Amino acid sequence: MRIVSLLPSTTEIVCALGLDAELVGITHECDYPAAAVDKPRLTASRISHETMTSKEIDHAVRSQLDGHGSIYDLDEARLRALNPDLILTQELCEVCAVSYKTVERAARMFEADVKVVSLEPNTIEDIFENISMVGELTARSSEADQLVSSLTARLDRIKAKTADLDHRPRALMLEWLEPPFAPGHWVPEQVAIAGGDAAFGKAGERSVTTNAEEIRAYAPEVIVLIPCGYYKEDILRQLPGAKLPAGWNDLPAVKDNAVWATDATSYFSRPGPRVVDGVEILARILHPEIFGAPDDSQAVRVPAHLMKS
Repeated sequence: MRIVSLLPSTTEIVCALGLDAELVGITHECDYPAAAVDKPRLTASRISHETMTSKEIDHAVRSQLDGHGSIYDLDEARLRALNPDLILTQELCEVCAVSYKTVERAARMFEADVKVVSLEPNTIEDIFENISMVGELTARSSEADQLVSSLTARLDRIKAKTADLDHRPRALMLEWLEPPFAPGHWVPEQVAIAGGDAAFGKAGERSVTTNAEEIRAYAPEVIVLIPCGYYKEDILRQLPGAKLPAGWNDLPAVKDNAVWATDATSYFSRPGPRVVDGVEILARILHPEIFGAPDDSQAVRVPAHLMKS
């Protein structure tokens, strides 16, 4: 089978099922695992995380999408040349990947039959079902079942340790810096399993913009910065140029030096196996007395001088 993955998360799933040899095309964002990074890249972004601020990116995305454009380009000629049997894509978010309609249109131009499958995860259970679906599509159901069982067991171990907590810290997971976004999809579930209060955000629904008033009312005890598509280094680089919500310095988490940056793109943005790693990292941030503190490869405290409102 010749597989094209147009999502970093499905690239991770395909490789986790031992199909890296069958993977013939990926996106410009696919950077994990190492077995995938040298595959032909079929997409490009019109927006740069490296040169644009959080606010500039938000404006550019809204301008493109409001004008019914796209922020991604698909190399349709190269896609056809790769002659895939299976294309894995999504319809969930036009900001996350090349649009399903673009992929479907390109696939219709193939001379050979190609199956285009759209994965639409909104929850952790959906992610596990996607793993099972990819297993079915690629004759790797046994490997998919083993992977899901392993991931479920890891979550169960955390749940067992957080089930009877006396205190669940109010945890603000900020999915964008400017404007601030409250979390959605699987992130509130990650917080709840890790032993935090997940009231800020709605599990299984889209992330939405929030404001200073809502954040102050929640009075977060812990803040974890997880802007979509960013690594820790990106966050720390972007923060000095971002205007955070008014009253930021008065929030309990900021006063207590409990603002963290982590690799959002690895553990929170991508609906793949590493969402479980994200839960384990959160558990360390929220309850180091139980799980041990996170090391610098997992999360870092954000210095106060980088944050301004």
